[in-house]
Amino acid sequence: MKPARIHRIPLGSGIAALSLVLAAGWALMPNGDRQDAVQWFADVCSGVARPMFSSAPAPAGSGADARPAISSKVLSCESLPNVPGKSVTTVLVDFPPLAYSPAHRHPGSVTAIILEGTIRSQLGGGPVGTYKSGETFFEPPRTLHLFAENPDPVRPAKLVAVFVTDESCGPLVLPPDAD
Repeated sequence: MKPARIHRIPLGSGIAALSLVLAAGWALMPNGDRQDAVQWFADVCSGVARPMFSSAPAPAGSGADARPAISSKVLSCESLPNVPGKSVTTVLVDFPPLAYSPAHRHPGSVTAIILEGTIRSQLGGGPVGTYKSGETFFEPPRTLHLFAENPDPVRPAKLVAVFVTDESCGPLVLPPDAD
């Protein structure tokens, strides 16, 4: 019995065949779905307009504003009786797939605890950090938070942020140019 022969298809032929299948599918797609497909390709393939595979935030005007936004919900706010003039606020922050938060600051100290998924974050002057479920990071008051994002195109991420701020329990987010 002779061993089976393995036929290898050259890489160029495989790419050409895949391109033909994609082109045929494109031609058969209704017009509205074509726009969805273009957005999907941009989400997956673009490292320039979207920072999901880069080590820096998206450049201004690059389309990062088209990414999903984070959402937050204040869970509690309490005055700290042993620290006059200060309060502690606990916030649940949801990051849908590919969600992005641009540069900002917080008026007080923040400890973030990752509950699920992965969060990439960078504070001014520091490296990009990647944090997974069960990990934490700390932000000193008024530090420039260059960006935070969920780099996963499928799974959401979630964190709890614990703020220690002035007694008013807010504001919790400041513009990036606030000092």
